[in-house]
Amino acid sequence: MAKEVRLPQLGQTMEEGTVVDCRVKVGDEVKKGDVIFEIETDKATLEMESPADGFVKHILAEVDQTLPVGELVMVLGEKDEEVPQSFIDSLKSDTTAAPAASTTVAAETAPAAEPVKTEPEPAATPEAKVKASPRAKKLAEQLGVNIATINGTGPAGRITEQDVKKAAGSAEPEPTTSPDIKPGATIPLNRIQKITAERMLKSKLEIPCFYLTVKVDVTDLVELRAKMNETGGVKISYNDFIMKAVATGLDKYPVMTGQLAGEAIKLADAIHVGLAISVPDGLVAPIVKDVNKKDIKQIAHDSQALVERARSNKLAPDDLEGGCITVSNLGAFGIENFIPIVVPGQCSILGIGQITDTCVPAPASPDASRGSGPDNGNILVRKLMNMTLSVDHKVANGAYAAQFLDFVRKLLEDPSKLVTDK
Repeated sequence: MAKEVRLPQLGQTMEEGTVVDCRVKVGDEVKKGDVIFEIETDKATLEMESPADGFVKHILAEVDQTLPVGELVMVLGEKDEEVPQSFIDSLKSDTTAAPAASTTVAAETAPAAEPVKTEPEPAATPEAKVKASPRAKKLAEQLGVNIATINGTGPAGRITEQDVKKAAGSAEPEPTTSPDIKPGATIPLNRIQKITAERMLKSKLEIPCFYLTVKVDVTDLVELRAKMNETGGVKISYNDFIMKAVATGLDKYPVMTGQLAGEAIKLADAIHVGLAISVPDGLVAPIVKDVNKKDIKQIAHDSQALVERARSNKLAPDDLEGGCITVSNLGAFGIENFIPIVVPGQCSILGIGQITDTCVPAPASPDASRGSGPDNGNILVRKLMNMTLSVDHKVANGAYAAQFLDFVRKLLEDPSKLVTDK
């Protein structure tokens, strides 16, 4: 008996999907669980599995075609079964009716990629043996990237700054210029770019924001991260500390997790933090779950797993839903300060700038009033970093958000409070 296969809802907010690839052709035998399509949703590109055994009789979906959830995409049948076109036409003309249970099966998505096991990384090659420019080595240290694991694209395999940026999970892609692009050309948008444009426009139209910027002295944080990374295992980035501080702050200031719901503010059930990650087609911000309940190393492990899934196009819908704040770091590009746009459905987004060596006055000594203190008049070099918080004013007011941001700043300036014995 012929079985109709329809496009399933692959995520809570999915209303349509675009066919990226068809893995089978008419006449092929498929088993339940075989991948038959790659479907791009508003969140990610997912593999769609065959919901039953059978032979492909008709393929109704074309590559690059955008279809609504529930649309007929394929018909399966027995090997020698004839499925007339009239049967297909009747199914296509009645897409709103519930198909007969005996002849319809719902398609499934491939299971999410298995979490990356926590295993010690291979011992890093001594820095002297790594072919990398001094600036690339410094950037790798700042971003928490194990430079020994990077494949260099420079002369003789030398690792460049661009190689480090591509390996880092915190940076957005650098603008690139194609040799085929000429002045006056028209450049078509890919689906991710279209979705990003729609959401950012929605944010600007519907979310009245205010912006708060603060300087953070991360000198102690830089030192602590370096010491923790000396022990091997999962490499910790600055973003891991920042996400932990943000999640701790959200625990203390829960209104920052909220969304306006009628005449009330609905707080988030859990503290999930988005992390902006560059991918070949643009930018995605998958979610690190329950950050407030995890230690730094577990956060690092989970965020690295997300980076790997994002860049191999293996994110599941669950990886992209449920965040209440996003962390976006442009420090790798030398950006000291920027104003990020709040992701619709979240209360705020935190923009992170470059860590810079900055001359600051030494703290006044007890004898500073008499002009005889040991540090009076001295200048120190400290590592400072700008953070800018964009906040939905419908949810939080300026004073409350300022207290939250100040709390996060203090945690990053005394990072020992973020490290637990878990």
